[in-house]
Amino acid sequence: MEISAGCRLVTSRICGEFLTTKNQLPRHFSTLKDHQKKVMGRGLPKQAPLPGVKRIMAVASGKGGVGKSTTAVNLALAIAANDPKVSVGLLDADIHGPSIPMLMNLSGTPEVTKDNLLRPLINYGIACMSMGFLIGGSQPVVWRGLMVMSALEKMLKQVSWGPLDYLLVDLPPGTGDVHLSLCQHVPLSGAVIVSTPQDMALIDARRAAEMFRKVGVPVIGLVVNMSGFQCPNCHHQTHIFGESETAQQLGLDVLGEIPLHISIRESSDRAP
Repeated sequence: MEISAGCRLVTSRICGEFLTTKNQLPRHFSTLKDHQKKVMGRGLPKQAPLPGVKRIMAVASGKGGVGKSTTAVNLALAIAANDPKVSVGLLDADIHGPSIPMLMNLSGTPEVTKDNLLRPLINYGIACMSMGFLIGGSQPVVWRGLMVMSALEKMLKQVSWGPLDYLLVDLPPGTGDVHLSLCQHVPLSGAVIVSTPQDMALIDARRAAEMFRKVGVPVIGLVVNMSGFQCPNCHHQTHIFGESETAQQLGLDVLGEIPLHISIRESSDRAP
């Protein structure tokens, strides 16, 4: 294919503009990469604690479908049950797929305080906030990253959370915008990783753990969900998702193993 003289001229001008721009970088920048880092470093949110909240813990998995939200709910309930004097909150940070309203048997729209803050909905003694309270039950949230991060910031800082001893944050699958925004906005006391024993899930669980380590968040340990199934008739134990050396692979302490049990599924599926 023959390139026209006009195309050659446009190409030369574009390349010339790029080289001119690159040569006009300030003297204290040795490379274009340094300049890009300087620009990207501007405007990052300043990390600040939430008023009245003593500890914030993330619950993450990397892989979807491993029972992370169910585990987050049970962790919140277990912390509260272990010490009745402790106050616990639960933030559903999965903007696109909120699960906390159904799992916590909650519905309705949060009230607004005189300080123009949203008041969490409460059930079983747990203060909860979720995008599911702010939209219709079947209405999808079709938002890009910036709107999702803005929603997370509002649910963190424009909610009357305190006083709380623990705020658990149920994160969406992956290691993307929501995870980084959470780490940038508030100081995290630690992160709990949830995974099944299946190798496919462990790959993403390892990524999640490594992401928290890179941003300086302590990884408390691993919850192995769906670790096995015991037949209710013969009591034979079957490891449906495998029986791999989960903790050793991830370099984490095992906080506990949760088997497949019909009562967990039944209680989770009860609609509010």
